[in-house]
Amino acid sequence: MIHLIVGWLKDIPKELIVVIMGALPVSELRGAIPLALSFGMPASKAFWLSVAGNLVPIVPILFLLEPVSNRLRRFRIWSRYFDWLFERTRKRAKQVQRYEFLGLILFVAIPLPMTGAWTGAVAASLFKVKFRYALAAIVLGVLIAGVIVLNVCYLGINGWRAVSG
Repeated sequence: MIHLIVGWLKDIPKELIVVIMGALPVSELRGAIPLALSFGMPASKAFWLSVAGNLVPIVPILFLLEPVSNRLRRFRIWSRYFDWLFERTRKRAKQVQRYEFLGLILFVAIPLPMTGAWTGAVAASLFKVKFRYALAAIVLGVLIAGVIVLNVCYLGINGWRAVSG
């Protein structure tokens, strides 16, 4: 799917592609950092563009999720969608509910499927974490996740070079 999205974006600057990929819930920075490195970007540039992209949707999600979902729930299809989204998030984000700030940092920081800034922002909204704590925890979690993903990428690249070299 990431290759399809990159194909659609092929005519725009690579830096903007990385920011967009970081902002998408499908890839977040877990997909944006490896993509940036595959473009030949230096690690620091790959890291900061991916982090910036990953943080773009967080403030709107934290502010708008509840009022928008409440309005859209009037329609059956949207009500079913938000029920599904919130139930899925509740199941995955028990540590956020229990430990709030620290739980949210860890939830966002661990680069596993269905965790990350998007789901963390949904969880923070669901569990009524105060905006300033939610934003700080998500930013810290994204930074930690970025360091982890960047290191895993370099371990993979260097490991491949050692094996094939």
